[in-house]
Amino acid sequence: MTTSGSNRNNLLLLLSVFVIATCGLIYELIAGTLASYLLGDSITQFSTIIGVYLFSMGIGSFLSRYVQRNLLGWFIQIEILVGVVGGVSSMVLFFAFEHASGFQIILYGLIALTGTLVGLEIPLLMRILKDEFNFSELVSKVFTFDYIGALFASILFPLFMVPYLGLLKTSFFFGLLNVVVAIILCFVFGTAIRYLNFLRLQATLAAVLLLLGFVFADQIQSYTESISYNENIIFSKSSPYQRIILTSDRGVSRLYLNHNLQFSSADEYRYHEALVHPGLSRMKEPKNVLVLGGGDGLAVREVLKYPSVDSILLVDLDAVVTEMFSGSELLVQLNNGSLTNPKLKIINADAFLWLRENKRRFDFIIIDFPDPSNFSIGKLYTNSFYREIKRTLKPGGAFVVQSTSPFVAPQSFWCVNNTMLSVGFSTQPYHVYVPSFGEWGYVLGFSSLPAQPYFTPGKLKFYDEKRFTEMTSFPRDMAAVNTEINKLNNQILIHYFEDEWGRVQ
Repeated sequence: MTTSGSNRNNLLLLLSVFVIATCGLIYELIAGTLASYLLGDSITQFSTIIGVYLFSMGIGSFLSRYVQRNLLGWFIQIEILVGVVGGVSSMVLFFAFEHASGFQIILYGLIALTGTLVGLEIPLLMRILKDEFNFSELVSKVFTFDYIGALFASILFPLFMVPYLGLLKTSFFFGLLNVVVAIILCFVFGTAIRYLNFLRLQATLAAVLLLLGFVFADQIQSYTESISYNENIIFSKSSPYQRIILTSDRGVSRLYLNHNLQFSSADEYRYHEALVHPGLSRMKEPKNVLVLGGGDGLAVREVLKYPSVDSILLVDLDAVVTEMFSGSELLVQLNNGSLTNPKLKIINADAFLWLRENKRRFDFIIIDFPDPSNFSIGKLYTNSFYREIKRTLKPGGAFVVQSTSPFVAPQSFWCVNNTMLSVGFSTQPYHVYVPSFGEWGYVLGFSSLPAQPYFTPGKLKFYDEKRFTEMTSFPRDMAAVNTEINKLNNQILIHYFEDEWGRVQ
């Protein structure tokens, strides 16, 4: 072999390190994202998955010492196995979540297997190349390509792969990429590999399998989700932040984010009328309203019933949600076209970061975030966040927070109330029965609030002042309890929430 040919082959092997690192990290990110979607608590899921993956890589590196012959053949064999295991991982996990009782065993088993195989590859490759470079140069080149591949994957995954391909197509695509590398190596190094025809057959079959998976990924996804929801799915998409599912069954539409029900069109009016009107009706001619969360436009729909309101600013993280509820005929009918109203401005941003930079002040603020099921959402229920709310309110202004169920999760509910009290607000907790959710709670925060409303829109389906009097009364099984204050450095609310809701799931 000529020197130039040898250099090209060495470069090809080093490029395979780049592919190994990219694909390996992608599989890890897919598992972490899927676990967060299906199990919640993204910090715990990503932390344990990263730990198991790295530990398994160490096991693979240790096992590589027992491979003594046909190193290049073994390297190609492992590359094929990584491609198949990683490529089908998301499909297997979606099916396992619905049909297997030991989902977490399968999840961590796949992570451990993938990590072990990836951990085998790098030491084998270094031994293959040991005669081509001196030791320091070899280590430098291999780990440079390895770390660049990891960086490439970490940027590519959230910005392109999940928004445009989704999790299933992403895993099939990168599995196919692993196998293509194996096929190329088979042809380039054919004379130096034992059992070459056997490896070529494996690689070809694996490539066909993964290509079919990629082509039919949407159908596979639709099938698994139809089993999961047992409803007619009319929209499904993975955004960079969550899995979004919209269903329609016997005239009732339901929105699910990461498998959690957000609303049902059959009774959402109860939730949103109770969220908006008790506080906003007590503002004297409110002009400016801020809505944090609520990308479905249903809270905005209620705000628009106040003729004095001149401007509404909606800050919601996920542009996919606001675009969906602005453009779908079915959803526009549900929110009465609120998201295209000229009084409304939409900003897609993290509410916590946006609020810290905001200079505007508002008469009324509606906080309609998902339940505090993980730390990224929990920060939006902390005393630090409520201090920013205090700075953002005009004198005499008020705000309302959806605060989970005071019946199922009394510690969580009263923790929100007590955290608001801790930063100097007066509070008015209240609750309402929503058939899709059961008893649901809210907390009003204010410095002063009139006992009677200045204006209440007519023709509401549910809410009136008589209802509000009932809503502010708490029976013994939902009575106030002492809790710690939810702070950024402890996020005690997340622990309350997981403990209480974990008992009923």
